[in-house]
Amino acid sequence: MSDGVEVERPTRERAAIGEDGRSRDRSRPALPDQLPMAVVDAHCHLDIADGEDGNWLGAAEAIKLAASVGVTRIVQVGCDLPGALWAVEAAEKHPNLIAGVALHPNEAPKLKQAGELDSALVEIERLASSSAKVRVIGETGLDYFRTGEDGRAAQHESFAAHIELAKRLDKTLMIHDRDAHDDILAILDREGVPDRLVMHCFSGDTEFARKCVERGAFLSFAGVVTFKNAQSLRDALAVTPLDRVLVETDAPYLTPSPHRGQPNASYLIPHTVRKMAGVLNISVAELCGALTDNAFRAFGGRW
Repeated sequence: MSDGVEVERPTRERAAIGEDGRSRDRSRPALPDQLPMAVVDAHCHLDIADGEDGNWLGAAEAIKLAASVGVTRIVQVGCDLPGALWAVEAAEKHPNLIAGVALHPNEAPKLKQAGELDSALVEIERLASSSAKVRVIGETGLDYFRTGEDGRAAQHESFAAHIELAKRLDKTLMIHDRDAHDDILAILDREGVPDRLVMHCFSGDTEFARKCVERGAFLSFAGVVTFKNAQSLRDALAVTPLDRVLVETDAPYLTPSPHRGQPNASYLIPHTVRKMAGVLNISVAELCGALTDNAFRAFGGRW
């Protein structure tokens, strides 16, 4: 029960074949116990969840389920032009959403090759200026895992343009960083760090965590922090100042244990929060309070 509204527990079952050829459980995980205080999902893709696996969880239902366990606000992030437009429209429709708009780093080389990167960046700026509910320029950054060396120049160009846009429009810059730690910092230092900076789905070690915090960044931890093989990430969390910590889902990806492999959604954040509280050796309630305060500072105020 939440605010007097009864929420049904998700029970729909589905199996899917993953890239490794193995059958995976795609049923909806059960609702976890409600958090003692409200928190913010600092990075979510409701539009992707809405379209994956035969529309397994629509946006309105995802928001309702999240609220029932204490996840009362969500940052909806667009990664391409259709996704950015969807994020803006969703944020205008749902009071507990704000939007992020950007071109994902893996989009940049494709757009550059097609001669469309400049026009796409113009459209991102238009969307970023179209609504007060757009608080974030992101996710932008670098991804050296899925894009080879021939696409890096386009990623660097796009990243620099997004940094400039965030600074000029006074928006929070949200960074996607995969296998590109050193270049992320180098470009940030060259272009100048915006006033508000979030490292989405933080994936670095303790040294990189300290370097990000030195530049004023908030570090946002996803369900990966619950994985058995993620001790280095838990070590990074342990050295991050409490006033610089955020939590996110990156849903429908990165589902926390004990539901790894099933679809992710904002209502599963309590699993991640409880694991994080254990790593930080504080109560869940204390962590929830810090996470909410941090989110309001990271994203430019309450909503």
